[in-house]
Amino acid sequence: MSLESGARRPSPGGDGAAGCRLLLVRHAKAVRKDRRIDDFDRELSERGRRDAPRTGHWLAESGHRPDFVVCSPSLRTRETWRLAAPALEDPPPVVYDGRLYNTPPSTLVSVLAERAPGLRAVALVGHNPGIHELAAGLCGSGPPDLLERVRAGFPTSGVVVIEAPGGWERLSPGSGRVTACWSPAD
Repeated sequence: MSLESGARRPSPGGDGAAGCRLLLVRHAKAVRKDRRIDDFDRELSERGRRDAPRTGHWLAESGHRPDFVVCSPSLRTRETWRLAAPALEDPPPVVYDGRLYNTPPSTLVSVLAERAPGLRAVALVGHNPGIHELAAGLCGSGPPDLLERVRAGFPTSGVVVIEAPGGWERLSPGSGRVTACWSPAD
């Protein structure tokens, strides 16, 4: 694990108890799996290198700027965030946590509860199927069209924004409200 871009900065008034915003970001399109390259070391494809900055621009333009980023340490997730972050004015600190690599939603929730106290908005940059299962499991309410999009899949470079009124420590199935979904195909 490493911390990049400085120390954690809490959101104004964000103790987590009043609610939080989770920005789930799926890594950009990676090169195909190849027996010669370990899955962890797959880099972004040409399309992924084009789409990742678009994800950053959407985060900046939509007003969904994270206070902190927790990212899988795989090459494709690190590259995704490295290409997305420059679109944000004063990019937030990021930590690379090995527990996020190809892990189930329960582990993702545990990492958020551990790393996010005191923060209002956190981005988690990760992998399918875990990130999609987390999004689908957390989203118990929201506009029907957004709920359907979340359940249908999680495209590469996509973002799902979830409001969790109970805070990080109370993330549980159905506790979140989906407020936005975006992908480069939009």
